Amino acid sequence: MANGRKRTKGTSPRPRAKRPASPGAGDAVDAEVEGAEVEAQTDPDSLEPDAAELEDVEPEADLSTPVAPPRALVRAGEAGLTPRDPLQAYMAEVQRHPLLSREEELQLARHYKESGDVNAAYRLVASNLRLVVKLAHEYHRNPLSLLDLVQEGNIGLMQAVKKYDPERGVKLSSYAAWWIRAYILRYIMDNWKMVKLGTTEAQRKLFFKLRQEQEKLIAQGFEASPKLLAERLNVTEQDVVEMDQRLGHDEMSIDAPLGNDDDSRATRADRYLPSNSMPADERLGAEQLKALFREKLSEFARTLEGKERYIFESRLISDEPLTLQDIGDKYGVSRERARQIEAALINRMREFMREHIPDFDLVASPKV
Repeated sequence: MANGRKRTKGTSPRPRAKRPASPGAGDAVDAEVEGAEVEAQTDPDSLEPDAAELEDVEPEADLSTPVAPPRALVRAGEAGLTPRDPLQAYMAEVQRHPLLSREEELQLARHYKESGDVNAAYRLVASNLRLVVKLAHEYHRNPLSLLDLVQEGNIGLMQAVKKYDPERGVKLSSYAAWWIRAYILRYIMDNWKMVKLGTTEAQRKLFFKLRQEQEKLIAQGFEASPKLLAERLNVTEQDVVEMDQRLGHDEMSIDAPLGNDDDSRATRADRYLPSNSMPADERLGAEQLKALFREKLSEFARTLEGKERYIFESRLISDEPLTLQDIGDKYGVSRERARQIEAALINRMREFMREHIPDFDLVASPKV
C-alpha cells in the first residue's frame, strides 16, 4: 500500500490536492488565523508524537458522515477553489465556521462523548479548521503542497475530537495540536521525495530528536559526536550519520547556517522543523503539561531505591547527566551493564506514566 498507510477495508484512497499554494498565500494565512488557539511544541524532549499511537488509528475518520451540514468539512483543493489562489479560497471557506466559546466547546464535547452525535463532532472539528492551517503552515517547505499538509492535519483533528475527554480540563485546541502535528509529520516522513527521512523506529526517533539532542549536548559543553548522540538516543552511530546527512542535504552539517549572514542562527534543519515562537496561551498549555510530567516524575522517583534512584536522579533528569561509564565506575559494573539498568528503568518509568497520564504515548519522548 502506498506510503505504508493502513486503510480501512473497503475504502478508497483519499484524493490529494496537487496544486501548490501561490506566492503570498502565507501572509493571508497569518492574517486569517491570528486568533486561533494552539498548544505549541515548546519542549521537543517531552512532546514527540509517538508513531505507535498512529498505527492504531484508522486514517479515515468517520466524522465527515453525511449527517453533517452540506459542505461541512471541505477538502483542501476541491471544486470551488480558484486555481490562482487555492489557499485563500480554502481559508474563505474555513471562515464560514465560527469559533466556539469555552462553554460551547465543553457542552458539545460532552454531548458527543455521551451520545456520539456526529453533528456535535462536526461543529467541534469545523471550529478548529483554522488551527490546522496554522500548524500546516509551520511545517510547510517546498516541494510539499501546503494543501496536502492541511488535509492530513484535518484527519488528525478528527481523531483528536474522537478521543478528546472534556473532563481533563484541557482545551480541545491544545489536545488536538498533538494529533494534527503527528499526522502532518507522518505525511512528511512518508512523502518527502528529495529527503528520505525514513520510516524505521530509529529513523523516526532521530527525525524528531537529533537536532534537539545536538543542541543540548553543545549547551552542556560536550562535542555532539555521532558516538555520543547514538548513546544518548539509543541508536547506532550509522543511523545518526545517515540521518544527519539526510536532513542536511549534500553531506552538509545539519547545523550549517542557511545563508551567508554570520549573525544568522537559522540552520538547514530549520527547513523541516516548525517555528518555536508561540503566543501566550500556547506557552500556558505547554507549562501545564510540563507541570503534570514533573508531578508524576516525582511520584515515580519515590518508588525507586539504591542504584535505580541514583541513575534516575543523576542521569535521566539531571541538567548535567553523568555518563554510563561514570555510573559503572561508581557501582563497580561495566558500562554495558549500566546501560541495561538504565534501559530497564526507562521502561518502568514509561509504564508508570502510561498508567497515570492518559494519552502519554502521544506526547512521550524516547527519553524524558
